[in-house]
Amino acid sequence: MAIAHAELPSLSHAVFLQRAAQALPLPGGGLQSRLGQGAFLALRLIDLLAPGREPVHPDAFRYQCAATERFCRDLRVTSTEGAHLQSLVTSAEGAQRDGDVGLLLPGLFAYAHFLEDDLHLEEALDVLGTLRQVGGGRLSAADAIALSLRSGAVNRKVSRFDDAEQAYLEAGRVAASAGDRRSAFLSRIGRAQCIGGRGNLPLAEETLRQILVDVGGNRDHDIEARVEHDLAVVLQHRGQPAEALPHVWRAFELYDDDTLRLRALGDVGLMLLTTGDAAGAERALNEVVRRGGARDIIANAMVELMHCASFRRDQVGFGRWRRRCREAEADMPPNIAADYHLKAGIGEARFGQFNRAGGSMTRALKIATDAGLHEFVFKIERIKNGLRVCEEALTVAPYTNAEPVLQSNAVREVSASLAQLVTEDV
Repeated sequence: MAIAHAELPSLSHAVFLQRAAQALPLPGGGLQSRLGQGAFLALRLIDLLAPGREPVHPDAFRYQCAATERFCRDLRVTSTEGAHLQSLVTSAEGAQRDGDVGLLLPGLFAYAHFLEDDLHLEEALDVLGTLRQVGGGRLSAADAIALSLRSGAVNRKVSRFDDAEQAYLEAGRVAASAGDRRSAFLSRIGRAQCIGGRGNLPLAEETLRQILVDVGGNRDHDIEARVEHDLAVVLQHRGQPAEALPHVWRAFELYDDDTLRLRALGDVGLMLLTTGDAAGAERALNEVVRRGGARDIIANAMVELMHCASFRRDQVGFGRWRRRCREAEADMPPNIAADYHLKAGIGEARFGQFNRAGGSMTRALKIATDAGLHEFVFKIERIKNGLRVCEEALTVAPYTNAEPVLQSNAVREVSASLAQLVTEDV
C-alpha cells in the first residue's frame, strides 16, 4: 500500500497513515505500518455508517467489510492493537446488519483509550472524533459526558487548551442536566487543569482549593484524590514542593485505580527530589518503573531518574537513563519531551558539558515553543541563559555532595511512609 506524503492531509484518518509512511524504508513495512493501515481501513469502514451519510449498498458494504477483515485478521494475534481493530470490524458488521450504530460505541471508546495510554494522542483524538460523528444525537447522556471528558483530557495532553476547555464545558453542561455530580466535578477539575496548563498557577490553585471544599461533603474518595493530586502539581509548579508533598501522598492513599496511584507515586518522587531527598525520590521512581504501566507515566519516571542521577553526580547512571529516555522519545507528548531535553541539558551542564547542554536546551525550547507551553518556555529560557554563569562558577568552586534537606515534618513523614511501602512490596 504505497502512500505518498503529499496525499496524507487530504484523507480522513490520515494520521494513521503516518505510521505507514514512516515505516516505508523498512523491508516489508513492519508491524506498525500494518497496524496504521489496518486502523485507517477499519475507521473508513465505520465512516460508511455515520448518520446523514449517503447510504451504501449492502453488497458494497459487505465487500469492503470482508476486505478489511482479511487485512486485520492476522493483526489480531500479533498485538493488542490488532485485537482492537478486529473488534471494530466485527462491530461494524453487526451495526450494519442490525441497523444499530450503538454497537460501534464500546469498541471505539476502548480503542481511543488504548491509543491514549500508548501515547498515540493525535490518533486517539481521531477515533474520538469518529465516535462523535457516528454516535451523533444517539449518544446517551453518560456516553456524551464520557466522550467530552476524554476529548478534554487528550486535547489537554497535546496542549490544545481551547479545545480541551470546550470539551470540559460541554461535559459539565450535560452532567448538570443529567444530575451527574461526579462528572460535573470532573469537568471542573479538567478546566482547572487547563488554567494551570496555560500558566495561571495562582488561579488554578484557588480553583482547586474551592473544588476540594465543595467535594468534602460528597464522600467520593476518587474525586477527592484527583483534586488533591492536581493541587499538589500546581503547588510544585509554584515552587512549593514541601507544601505539595502531603497532598500528593494523600492522593496516592485515596486512589483505588492502579494507574492513578502509579502517577501519584511518580509525582511523589519528583517532589522529594525537589526538596533535596534524592534517595527517597529514586525509591519512588524506581518503584514506578518496576510496577510498569501507561507509557507517559513510565517516561516521566525515567526522565526524573535521569535527573536524580545528575543531581547525585552519578554520570554512569545519568548516561544509562538518558539512553532509555532517548529510546522512548518518539512516543513522548510535547511536555514530557521538552522536560527530557531540559533535564538532559541540566545534567550535561552538571558534568561540565556546556556546549552539549546548550544544544539540549535549545531542542527543549523549540519543542515547548511549538506546543505553546508558555510556562515551560520561560523556565527553559531562564535556565539556558544561566548556563554561562554556571560554567564560570564551577571553575571557581567545584560541586561537592550535600546532605538532603528535608524541609518539614510533613516531608519526613512522606519519605518514611514511602520507605515502608517499598519494603512491604519487596
